[in-house]
Amino acid sequence: MQNMVKKLLIVSLLFNSLVFGGFTSALKTQKFLQPEEAFQISAVQKDDVIETKVTLADKIHIYKDDLKYRIIAPRKVELKPVLPPAHEFDGDMVYEKELIVKIPVKEITSKVKGDYTLEIEVVGCSDKGICYQPFRKSFKFKGAEQGIFDKISSLTQEGNTAKIADVLGSESSLFIILLFFIFGLLLALTPCVFPMIPILSSIIVSQSGDQKPSVAKAFFTSLVYVVAMALTYTVVGVVAGLVGADIQTAMQNPWVLTVFAAMFVALAFSLFGYYELGLPASWQSKLSRVSDEAGQKGGFVGTAVMGVLSALIVGPCVAPPLGGAVLFISHTGDAILGGVALFVMSIGMGMPLLLVGIGAGKFMPKPGGWMTVISQVFGVMMLGLAIFMLGRILPDSITLILWALLFMGSALYMGLFDDSDKKKGAKKLFQLFAVVLMLYGASLFIGALSGASSMLRPFERFTSSKGSAVTVAEEKNSHRGYSIDRLLKEVASSDKPVVVDFGKESCTACTELEEITFPDPKVQEQLKKFTFIKVDVTDNTDEEKALLKKFELFGTPNIIFFDKDNNFLPQKSLTGFIKPQDFADHLEEVAK
Repeated sequence: MQNMVKKLLIVSLLFNSLVFGGFTSALKTQKFLQPEEAFQISAVQKDDVIETKVTLADKIHIYKDDLKYRIIAPRKVELKPVLPPAHEFDGDMVYEKELIVKIPVKEITSKVKGDYTLEIEVVGCSDKGICYQPFRKSFKFKGAEQGIFDKISSLTQEGNTAKIADVLGSESSLFIILLFFIFGLLLALTPCVFPMIPILSSIIVSQSGDQKPSVAKAFFTSLVYVVAMALTYTVVGVVAGLVGADIQTAMQNPWVLTVFAAMFVALAFSLFGYYELGLPASWQSKLSRVSDEAGQKGGFVGTAVMGVLSALIVGPCVAPPLGGAVLFISHTGDAILGGVALFVMSIGMGMPLLLVGIGAGKFMPKPGGWMTVISQVFGVMMLGLAIFMLGRILPDSITLILWALLFMGSALYMGLFDDSDKKKGAKKLFQLFAVVLMLYGASLFIGALSGASSMLRPFERFTSSKGSAVTVAEEKNSHRGYSIDRLLKEVASSDKPVVVDFGKESCTACTELEEITFPDPKVQEQLKKFTFIKVDVTDNTDEEKALLKKFELFGTPNIIFFDKDNNFLPQKSLTGFIKPQDFADHLEEVAK
């Protein structure tokens, strides 16, 4: 508060001097020092301490309360070193001439592992009547050699594909295999894998028929599915690295998605038991054939086919490990190491699916009424996955209507309007859940009619303060058709740092960024310092392919940065979903 009052007084004095005419001539002759001249900062490691020195020019002082020492890489850590006594100046505690602060190395190495970057920030003023913006300077130091688990811990938090690619070329094979397996376990918790759980579960249920599946058979079915998925990810990654072809993107063709959605619908109807009700012979023959091919009764070959198709169509996500492995292959041509890393990562991603197989064989109830309910639940999931597939090619309003019908239909199927006297105990809670589904489905239906596009915000058209002059379709089209020239021209026209977000409609993690990360208040506050450009590469045109290749990006989501001088910052790039707080911190670091 005292600093602010003092600065306001200085501004007031300058203004008064200008008003009375005595300041103009003095201003012409007065020369103020540049920040680099006013504050000279150094930091040198001497044995077990880092000696920092702030040398101040004549009649320059810095404020003790605004003096900051922090580690900014590999993660942020605020340091509290012992400061020498300061002296009072206009009610503030300040330093003048020279300030030497020693920081014990063990204070840093106890909080961060490996190499680190120290940043020193000072805020000061000149006695001649000017206060400087916060001045920062950073210094890199070699840390103690990281242990294997310390390295893995830091790399699992890495969002830059280039740094992960460097690891592939510099670490031992054993370390890489362990690292990518842990990467896979972490990716198993992302939306890329979730849709595969009901697919595999429904295959196990449908293959068991009216019998409870054995643990061995359920596990082997899951293993076939996971290995097929892992091999697909490996082949796709190796091909993309060697020749630059993105097979997953090619599989997002509307015809492919429609056929796959139809397979889910066919499987759902079989789980509902409609085939036994006797549909017309021609329909039953076609649906049975599709379902057989999808793995319902087609044995392990059909299961493997579903694993391949799931990897290509259901989960077209790109994460930092996947991008790092592809980037390594493209730079070195070493498809063996990169391919092994991708395969191990994919097996890690499939671990929850193997647990599904074990659980299905061990914990699934005995044949009876429960089996019917379970089949119906998986049938609803299959319909949901079909809508999820079609949502990549249908207008948002139509997709919302389909979701609304699914939720409202499920509520009716659960007996929402059944006589309440027949509902007792836990069945009352079941009926309450049906009410919630009906209300949510009705909300989506109303939202779709109003032009909403988000399942999380169905009433956005009623609550948004923005005008409706630009339709959702027009807004989407404005993000498409980018080329290298168009993007670089937009970057060059900005007088601020630039954030470029690469996404596409078939990308679940992209939707998460748009729905969760970007709207966050902390992120929005930091984005005010940037020019934000969204690039939609759904069309996968030659120009969009060239654009991705230009910045060595594999798939979406990817976020790249340019500084205020239009320089590309590859070391700041991010791949995959990133939490709001982490993204806000990253933006703050880039903006410095």
